[in-house]
Amino acid sequence: MENWQDKHIVFFDGDCGVCNFWVQWILERDKKDKFMFASLQSDFGQQFLGDRGLETKVFNTLYLWKPKQYYHIKSRAVLEIANVLGGIYKLSVIGKILPKSLSDKMYDIVSRNRMKLANQKCYLPGQHQKKKFIQI
Repeated sequence: MENWQDKHIVFFDGDCGVCNFWVQWILERDKKDKFMFASLQSDFGQQFLGDRGLETKVFNTLYLWKPKQYYHIKSRAVLEIANVLGGIYKLSVIGKILPKSLSDKMYDIVSRNRMKLANQKCYLPGQHQKKKFIQI
């Protein structure tokens, strides 16, 4: 396992096909090796949620955590992931012109319907990608 304390950690619903699709999408574009991943259901994910007094039984929210700096949720997490990826994805900064309440409302619509949008599928990471998943 890589040193996760220097990375941006994406917490996602490990049982969600849409979430797994986006984890794979980030992995394929993370050329500068800035991200690691943990499911919200994992011990590590549960500790992250519990330490912050966040919901530990409902997994419909994406979190992006930069240890000792910040964490973002929902639409702001998505926008920050794009920003950290850099390149063309930095253009997502334009999304910050929308009020957080509106962009989070759009996020919630997708989140509520995510199980209908993609089949439940297990993503099997390659050997290098396995190192990017936190299994504590």
